[in-house]
Amino acid sequence: MFSFAKKPLWRLPPFPEPPVPQQELVDEEVCPDYNSATFYPAKPGEVLAKKFQLLVKIGWGSQSTVWLARDISRLKWQSEKTVALKIINSSNADDARHEKEIESHIAQRHSEHRGRVILRTCLDDFEVPGPEGKHMCLVYEPMREPLWILQTRFVDRKIPLPIAKAYIYFLLVGLDYLHSECKLVHTDLKLGNILISFENENILTDFINRQQPMQYKVDNESGRTIYRCHNDFGALDWREIKNMVPKIADFGLATRLDKPSTRNGMVGEQLGIYPIQPDYYRAPEVILGCGWDFKADIWNFGGLLQHNARFVSLGFSYNHWLGLKANNPVHKLWNILGSKELFQQVHNTNGQYDAKSHLAEMIALLGPPPGALLAKSKAMSEHNWPQPVTNDSGALCNNAQEFFSGPFFNAEGKFCYNELIPSGCLEDKAPFLEENDREAFLSFVRDMLTWLPEKRKTARELMDHPFLKLGG
Repeated sequence: MFSFAKKPLWRLPPFPEPPVPQQELVDEEVCPDYNSATFYPAKPGEVLAKKFQLLVKIGWGSQSTVWLARDISRLKWQSEKTVALKIINSSNADDARHEKEIESHIAQRHSEHRGRVILRTCLDDFEVPGPEGKHMCLVYEPMREPLWILQTRFVDRKIPLPIAKAYIYFLLVGLDYLHSECKLVHTDLKLGNILISFENENILTDFINRQQPMQYKVDNESGRTIYRCHNDFGALDWREIKNMVPKIADFGLATRLDKPSTRNGMVGEQLGIYPIQPDYYRAPEVILGCGWDFKADIWNFGGLLQHNARFVSLGFSYNHWLGLKANNPVHKLWNILGSKELFQQVHNTNGQYDAKSHLAEMIALLGPPPGALLAKSKAMSEHNWPQPVTNDSGALCNNAQEFFSGPFFNAEGKFCYNELIPSGCLEDKAPFLEENDREAFLSFVRDMLTWLPEKRKTARELMDHPFLKLGG
């Protein structure tokens, strides 16, 4: 009877000396509402589900940690397989199940649509017991880095226009699949949720072979060892940049519009009602409480097409990589092409989202909103949500007007805060392009950034825009 030897366990490097000082906050400890007891006490060398041996921590956030792991179930004659393992907190079981169900829905679509490969979904999932309950673990293909880190590798932190156009096209193909085939709204598009693949397999192998011990400290209350993550995979091989593909990740906040949902509510035909989206990229119909659909993602994507020059260093433990959620200065991104964010006055002096200032800037760039949108907003404000929601100020809110501190327009449809409207126009926001490219780019952006969702182009339509034609 034949038996096949499985992969041997990884030999652990020794602990570093000295450990991280106890008073120094490490990775997830900086997150608001941090609770060490809810995190799984992962350790390098540990084997989960009798299959995955943890190698090194590569990501973190308020709801999970992410580890690079080897699949030791593979046989000796099979090639090595490395995965990214997202271990979700024991207190986030419902969110973990939602994320798993959404990604299973994406993966199970029997479609030849080419956009499927642009969506990064889990390959496997399992649960592990922890001191305070069970932890859902999602298994992913390892990715090199988020798009915002890739940007820092270029001169002036700007992706060259031909590469940017190609990436924008790929992402639109992915959004088209998400919207048309899966009937899903991502709701949380940002550069931290766009990941870049490795240019070749040797990068990951070299990273593992040269891996040094992680710094660590022990949490005084829970006794859990907290490791400082290692996530810099080194310099790019520019000769193979053509092999690096962007992928849309983190579907934990995604919403299906083809069936009723208690997470975001439903009204009429395929409309979500609860607040969604990162502050800088929030669509006007979300703020005004008109109900939203796939076109909210299109507005969101339109807000990503310029890049903020204020970056942290590569040594930063990028807590939004792999779908981790925590406050991150990198969010302040009009992102892929330029040097400043599109909307720059969306927060008040206390750092809280300020909807009236955001709307004022929209009016400056796009003109006043059409009466049809305001009429829908007024009609929707007369109906309460199925369940109240707490806003950033801690107030329990029954509708969007309460949530975002409206109303913003008077009975005649006039904006109530004209003094907040800044000078300038959309044309002023694209000085980073040559004249020929600028006109095409602004036309492209206007197809996404329009007040009325029904006037926005779909992802499929945007793929055919002249701006994306190389050499056009």
